[in-house]
Amino acid sequence: MSAQERIRLDAMKRIERKELTVTAAAQLIDLSLRQTRRLWKRFKADGDAGLVHRLRSRVGNRRLGDADRQRIVKRHQESYADFGPTLACEKLAGEGLVLSPNTLTALLKERGLWQRRRRRGKHRQRRQRRACFGSMVQMDGSHHDWFEGRGPWCVLMVMIDDATNQTLARFFPAETTAAAFDVVRRWAERRGLPRSLYVDRHAIYRDEDHPGRPTQFGRAMKELGVELILAHSPQAKGRVERRHAVFQDRLVKEMRLRGIGDLAAANALLEHSFLAELNARLAVQAARAPDLHRPVGAGLALERVLCVVEERVVGHDWCVRWRGRWLQVEARHASLNLPRRRVTVRELASGVLLLADGQLCGLVMQPVA
Repeated sequence: MSAQERIRLDAMKRIERKELTVTAAAQLIDLSLRQTRRLWKRFKADGDAGLVHRLRSRVGNRRLGDADRQRIVKRHQESYADFGPTLACEKLAGEGLVLSPNTLTALLKERGLWQRRRRRGKHRQRRQRRACFGSMVQMDGSHHDWFEGRGPWCVLMVMIDDATNQTLARFFPAETTAAAFDVVRRWAERRGLPRSLYVDRHAIYRDEDHPGRPTQFGRAMKELGVELILAHSPQAKGRVERRHAVFQDRLVKEMRLRGIGDLAAANALLEHSFLAELNARLAVQAARAPDLHRPVGAGLALERVLCVVEERVVGHDWCVRWRGRWLQVEARHASLNLPRRRVTVRELASGVLLLADGQLCGLVMQPVA
């Protein structure tokens, strides 16, 4: 008996002992007089058993059949054993096996195949979301065995808007300045330049030996007018860290199901379907309507800002030393009178080298050891 049924049993026995009237018992067990009379009639006919709910111990009409239950558990263990219940149910539904996450969890518990995970951490103060889209974008690289041994280890560079959860991600061989430049350029071309960028204290973003000197990435953000904010802990940029967990769960399993084992195919999956589905599912509305992204101006060439930029001195032989090589300035620039002058060298992502506004060529002299 349930606790409620035991209370009703006590009331019926008190009626039987003439300690209570049916009307008084109805008030005691908080039922109508009609329902109390019905209970009293069943108690007199069947005793204690008359108060137990008639559907107890009976199989529900919507219960999955034994064959379906076995098939679901078998498919889960074959392909989705390390999936969370929600994601596993989504994949099973695609195979015609529709059930809720709670039902799947119950099926696994019955067979001893479910183990609850507990996560504990120290208390932290929650930071409120930015109110507007584009006010702040968090960026970080996630190092992981993304292909589960089918391909090389790599890094997933992730950008996520703080106000809306809109996400952009791309795979790279390593977390480098070039990778950071590339993913920021892709975000800017699609949505515009955010007001601020929230990153960790990786060497890409902060020079530990010279904290006051901007890195190549810091210099580029300053040129673009994007505020660079350095987090003091992973928890401070929790939104992008939590998105890493989503990618390491859902994306890894999606690539496993598709047999993807290289960067090109993984990036194609992100571009063509995965990111669109992820944003449709997890993105939220900004608290305020204005989009604070600044459009990339027609006169602004992102590839000339999001690149390595350094100063050099032109020698008397019209050569510039760069990355252990000597670069010869073309004769057509003789009118610029460049020897002994400081010039700016830009190495674009494509490998093209620009001196101020002129292209360097003639890489003919011997490499420097």
